[in-house]
Amino acid sequence: MDYLIIGNGVASVGAIEAIRSIDREGPITVISSEPHRVYGRPLISSLLSGKIREKDIFYRPEDFYESNNVTALLGKTVSEIRAGVRQVILESGEVLPFGKLLIATGGVPFIPPIEGRHGPDVYLFTTLDDARKLDSMAEKVTDVVVLGGGLIGLKAAESLHDRGMKVTVVELADRILSAAFDAQAGRIIAKRLADVGIELVLNNTVKEIVRARKRVKSVVLNDGKWLPCSAVVIAIGVVPNKGLAEKAGIKVNRGILTDSSMETDVPGIFAAGDVAEAADMLWGDNRVTPIWPNAYVQGRHAGLAMAGAAKAYAGSIPMNSIEFYGTPTVSMGISNPPAEGFETLARLETDHNFYRKIVLREGRLVGAVLVGRIERSGVLSGLIQRGTNVESIKQELLRDDFGFSDLPAETRQELLSAHA
Repeated sequence: MDYLIIGNGVASVGAIEAIRSIDREGPITVISSEPHRVYGRPLISSLLSGKIREKDIFYRPEDFYESNNVTALLGKTVSEIRAGVRQVILESGEVLPFGKLLIATGGVPFIPPIEGRHGPDVYLFTTLDDARKLDSMAEKVTDVVVLGGGLIGLKAAESLHDRGMKVTVVELADRILSAAFDAQAGRIIAKRLADVGIELVLNNTVKEIVRARKRVKSVVLNDGKWLPCSAVVIAIGVVPNKGLAEKAGIKVNRGILTDSSMETDVPGIFAAGDVAEAADMLWGDNRVTPIWPNAYVQGRHAGLAMAGAAKAYAGSIPMNSIEFYGTPTVSMGISNPPAEGFETLARLETDHNFYRKIVLREGRLVGAVLVGRIERSGVLSGLIQRGTNVESIKQELLRDDFGFSDLPAETRQELLSAHA
């Protein structure tokens, strides 16, 4: 069997390692428009801030492709998938046949149609090359506007602030981190960012990027306010990079639709990672879950199925773990539940930047938000994944020192059996 993988992120790594656990001989070809060997995208903010070296961003050894008998076509772009004749066409015109195909093209930055966005001094922040470009401009720029108050935007803002720049974050919503965290967690992190000198502008967005002699000089906000700056970072978020699949007639929705083995509606073609719309464990439907660990798991399930050893993908649980200036945060599962059908319990200690919220549905833990003290978050994620009924101990879950030993004996045995 000839295996072809479009994309070279963590989902591709999961697929390669799964295929090779079953099939040691079948040729695997990986195509990526990026010229780099596989690296950890979540680490680009640490690289930009100077907390790690570039060599630390690569999480598989240099001989990863060779040792797994993989042909890596890096720096090459796919222009078309011809599903009916089992071929992929590169921009160069080269034709590559395949027996099984994995589309792991990830996400692409969402760029709103802002006047003046084309030209120098406007940056993105999703790839290693983006981080390199920002690194090269860091010594020349004093004021920067970051558009987007989600995880990507705030980590970009933190990294640039650490490099000595005056940073202003502009966010359309009425709070930061609105997708991954709840309002209270957002308020705590907003205060921490303001304390170190990062300015936040909420309920607003950039309408125009103003230039003089082609260089960025300021931005104009929706409310008419002008913010002087010499660079703009667009970091609103990413959307599934599904264009190839859509053009090929593969069924898509928000992402590429997949079944329990990560196969699309076209037999022999699979999708995994940020581009895939796959099972969601808590909601019971298919959703795009752009979380790095989930991408690896999805890729692994796709690889197993491609090699003839399909194992049903149970679904993902959204989980984010990130720290802002000494304040660690974790969100997992359903962190912003609708009012009907859910019970929410919370504990807040504003003076200590401590916050803990749990979300229950029919007595089972389905979500949690932790800020400040997160050491026992693994116990909560285990309870969510197992669907354990916690009605009798729900108040205890709000303790920051709640741990495995506090669980009822039968629950401890259930969790131990699951990992035996």
